[in-house]
This record gives sequence, C-alpha cells and structure tokens, in this order.
Amino acid sequence: MKDLKKYQGIIPAFYACYEDDGSVSAQRTKNFAEYLLNKGVKGLYVCGSSGECIYQSKEERKLILESVMEAVGGKMTIIAHVACNNTADSMELAAHAEALGVDAIASIPPIYFRLPEDAIAKYWNDISSAAPNTDFVIYNIPQLAGVSLTMPLFREMLKNPRVIGVKNSSMPTQDIQMFKAEGGDDIIVFNGPDEQFVAGRAIGAEGGIGGTYGVMPELFLECDKLIKEGNIEKAREIQYAINSIIYAMCDCKCNMYAAAKEVLRLQGIDIGDARAPLTGLKEESKPLAANVKRMIDEAKSRFLGE
Repeated sequence: MKDLKKYQGIIPAFYACYEDDGSVSAQRTKNFAEYLLNKGVKGLYVCGSSGECIYQSKEERKLILESVMEAVGGKMTIIAHVACNNTADSMELAAHAEALGVDAIASIPPIYFRLPEDAIAKYWNDISSAAPNTDFVIYNIPQLAGVSLTMPLFREMLKNPRVIGVKNSSMPTQDIQMFKAEGGDDIIVFNGPDEQFVAGRAIGAEGGIGGTYGVMPELFLECDKLIKEGNIEKAREIQYAINSIIYAMCDCKCNMYAAAKEVLRLQGIDIGDARAPLTGLKEESKPLAANVKRMIDEAKSRFLGE
C-alpha cells in the first residue's frame, strides 16, 4: 500500500539560494529550508521551476539537494525534481536523490523537441529506473514545457508502480479531476497554480506545490486547514487575498522569483537574487516588493490575527 499521507498538505516549491556573487549557497539553502520547516509546512519541492533548475548545472543541483537534506531530511517530506533535458543527466540526479533518501523524485517531460508519447514515457521510466526504491511524481506544466500530460500517456505511466501522482500546473482544474478519476486512491494530485489552490483542492487535489508558498506559507496553511474543516467561504476569502498578492508580485519590474526573494529579505531571510537570464531585482522594484510584503502582513493580521 502506497503511503500518500506524507504528500497531503502544503509543499512550497523551494527557491534557489545564491550568494551575493551568484553562486549556489549551501548555507543560505540550509537556512531557508529550516525557515520553512519552522513555519510548519508539510514538505519541500526542490530544484523545480521555482528553484531555477534549468539554469543550474548538475553539480549545483546536487549541492542544493544535499544542503536541504542535511538541514531538514527526515523532518519533512522532500520531493526532488531531477529532470534535465537529456536522459543520462536526469538518471544521474535521480540516483543521487535516492541515495540521499528523498521521499520522491519528479520530472517534467523533455522540452524543445516535440517527442511522441512513447518517447516521453520511456524518458520518465528510465529516470524512475535509476531510483528504483523511490516514488515518482509526474510534473505536468504544459504552458512552459510545451507538452501536456494526456490521459493515454498518464495511463501508460500508471503501469510503473513507482508513479504515485501528478504535480498538476495546468490551468484547468478539470485536469485534476480527470487524473484523480483515472488513478483513484493509488495516486495523489498536487494543485500547481497558486491562484486556484482552493478550486484545485475542492475538485480533488489532496495537496499543493506552489511557487509563492515560500513568501506566505501561513496563508496557504490556513487555507488548507479551512478546506479540511469544510469552511470553503473563509478559504475563498483568503484565496482572494493571496491572488491580489500574487498579482502585485507579478507587477514588480523583475522576475517574480526575484520579487519573492526581495520579500523574503524584508521578512528577515536573505537568499540572494534570481539567476540570469531571469530578470533580477532592480532598484525600481524595491518599493513594489515592499508593498507586497505589506499586503502579506495585512492579510496575516486579518485572517490569522498576527
């Protein structure tokens, strides 16, 4: 019987942590992992989109995961995204993640070339074979990967006993329902788009993995709690506040993750800037990020009494 309870809850997509010179920072990675552990989240999704993985080397990604595991391994659920744009490197990262004792590995499909579905399935199954004792999560993010997880491809992947779920970042919540209907109790579906957390949970997602959880984990934790209690009306109020915050982050004149990192710095934890070619923090963005921090504080005061 698969242990899916450890995946049910709030799992922030972990941000890449850099030194001031732009190199990966092991210490800042540990500090941020411990910061999120102390916030009470269920786990961490490491080296995914929010972790800027496509702009990092294999060695850097290994260092990040090693640092996370050293800080919080065994204390929370860890899902390591291991996909590279070739099978061999992805398998190497998968084996490395299993050796560190992560709970699951995850992978987007191969990007750039449009591959047939049998080639995508082989790519994922080859990666999974390199971590034969570790759960596997399919990462469906068609708006960035250019490839959608179709139902025939999903059915093919369910033949792999290590496949335990889907991180679904497509926008239609209907996709969550379809994956749940097909996989049943043997799989878990994570809501991906933060703007629809309540809708995704309502239609069948048992947990969420999100790129803005890191700057406001308290609000998502409260949303999750209210949904479990059946208080959808109050959860929806918090979702509206969350969405306003996300829109404000997107209005900053920099990459959204650079804005998130500035908000975190204002909250007392410095994890550096975003890595080029992502647009880093500009001086003109600082007041906008400060406004985001103010909005988060106001929402926490309103809904949590903090």
